[in-house]
Amino acid sequence: MKPFLLSVLMLTLLSATTLPVRPRNVIPKTVTVSKSALQDKIKGGWAGQLIGCTFGGPTEFRFTGTMINDYQPIPWYDGYIKHTMLNTPGLYDDIYMDLTFVDVFERKGIDAPVAEHANAYANAGYMLWHANQAGRYNLLNGMKAPESGHWLNNPHADDIDFQIEADFSGLMAPGMPNTAVKIGDPIGHIMNYGDGWYGGAYVGAMYSLAFVSTDINYIVKEALKTIPPQSTFYQCIADVIKWHEQFPNDWKRNWFEIQRKWSDEVGCPDGVFRPFNIDAKINSAYIVLGLLYGGGDFTKTMEISTRAGQDSDCNPASAGGILGTMLGYNKIPAYWKQGLKEAEDIDFKYTTMSLNDVYSMGMKHALQVVERNGGKIAGDQVTIAVQTPKAVRLEQAFTGHHPVLIKNIQKDLENEYSVDFEGVGFVLRGEAKTKNRTGSNADAESNFAFTADLYVDDKKIETAKLPVNFTRRRHELFWKYQLSKGKHTVRIKLLNPDTEHVVHMTDLLIYSDQSVKSKL
Repeated sequence: MKPFLLSVLMLTLLSATTLPVRPRNVIPKTVTVSKSALQDKIKGGWAGQLIGCTFGGPTEFRFTGTMINDYQPIPWYDGYIKHTMLNTPGLYDDIYMDLTFVDVFERKGIDAPVAEHANAYANAGYMLWHANQAGRYNLLNGMKAPESGHWLNNPHADDIDFQIEADFSGLMAPGMPNTAVKIGDPIGHIMNYGDGWYGGAYVGAMYSLAFVSTDINYIVKEALKTIPPQSTFYQCIADVIKWHEQFPNDWKRNWFEIQRKWSDEVGCPDGVFRPFNIDAKINSAYIVLGLLYGGGDFTKTMEISTRAGQDSDCNPASAGGILGTMLGYNKIPAYWKQGLKEAEDIDFKYTTMSLNDVYSMGMKHALQVVERNGGKIAGDQVTIAVQTPKAVRLEQAFTGHHPVLIKNIQKDLENEYSVDFEGVGFVLRGEAKTKNRTGSNADAESNFAFTADLYVDDKKIETAKLPVNFTRRRHELFWKYQLSKGKHTVRIKLLNPDTEHVVHMTDLLIYSDQSVKSKL
C-alpha cells in the first residue's frame, strides 16, 4: 500500500474509534477531603467489590454468549454474604488475589519490587486459572516478570485476570490515575500483556477518578485516556461509550452491538470457537455497560453488569467497587449492605485478612501514595494533587495470528505423538493427570511431573515439565507462535512415562496469518 493511502487509512481508523471531544466537567488541580471522607470511599470500594462478587457468583460463566433474561431471579438476602464467604470461599478469587498484593505492600512497603509480588502469588495455596495459572507456572519454572505474562509465553495474555485483581492500584492512588496505572504496571505484567494489561490499567484508573468525581460518565471516559487509542481494548470501550450515546435507554441494544463486533476470541485457547469468553476487553465492556446505564444507581449497575453474562461475578465486582468508591461506603444502599457488617471480620480464604483489615491497610497505603505524589496531609485534611490521565505505551498480543481450525485429538501420550498442520502457530491443549482418579484431591496430592520435549519440524523447541498437581500445572501442554507460514510438523516426546499418571491431549488449535471470514 502506498504511504499516502496508508496514512489516510490510519487517520480514518483513529477518527472512527477515538472518543469525540466535547466539554466535560472540570476537576480542580487539587482536591481536599477529610480523612474520614477518604476512608469512607476506600471502604466503599472494597465493600462494593465484595457485594458485586457475591451477587454475581451463582451466574459466573453459566451464561456465555447470551445475556441473563430479566425474568430469571438472582438471589440477595440478609446473611447471604456471610453464608457465601463461609461456604463458597473460592468464589472470591479476585479479592484474595487483590489481597496478595496488598499484603506485600503492607509487609515490604509500597516500593516492594515486583519479584516480591510474583513470589507471593506464585507460591500461594489457592488454585488459579487462565493467565494467572500460566504466569504462575512460568514463575515456578524459572521465568521472571514481565516475560511470564508475555503472549509468546502465555496463551492467556489477553484474559481478564489482572483486570479482576487491579482494584488495589486505584484504591491506593485516589485522584491519581497515572500513579494507579504505574503501581499496577509491573504486577499486571506478571500474568498479562496487551489488552490483558489494559483491562487492569483501565479499572485502576476508574477507581482512582471515582475519588474525585461524582459523574460516572466522566469517570468512564476520562479513565480511557490512559489507554492507547490504537489498541483494540480502547476501540472496544470507545464503541460501548458511543453506543450508549446512540441508545441511551437500551442497554440490551448496546450489548448486542458489543456481541456483534467484539465477541470473537483470538487468544484464550479455551474460548476460541466457543461461546465462552474471558477476554479482558469484552468483560470490561460489560463493566462499562453497567456503569453507564446504571447512571450511578447501585441496583441498576449490579443488575446490568451481571446480566451481561460471561464473567458475571467479576464484572459486577469491578463495577460495584468503582461505584462504591464514587458513592462512599455510607451511601451504598442499605439493601446491598444487609449482612455486610457480620462478614467484615471474616478472613478471606488463603489469607489472614478481613475487610476490616483491608479498610485500614488501604487507608494507610493511600495516604503514603498521596504524600509521594505532590499531595499533603495536615491534621484531618488530605489534599490530593489530581492527575490528568495520560496514555501508556502500546502493546498488542497475537498480532498476525488468526485462529482457523481446532483438530480434535483425545488421545493419551504414551511415548511420542506427531501431528501436521498448516499455519503460523498452534496450541496443544490437554492435561497431566492421575490415572483412574477417583477423588477431586487425587491431582492436588500428587507431586509427580512429566518431562517432555517439543519439536517443530524436527527442531527441538523446549523441554517442559508437566506437573500433575493442579496448583502447579501447565495450563496448556505446548504452544508456539510466529512460525513461518506453511506446513509444519509438531512432535511431542515423553521422557518419563509413568504407570500411575498420564498426559491426555485434547485438541490442537491452529493459527494462520489470515482470518477465515464468513461469506454469508
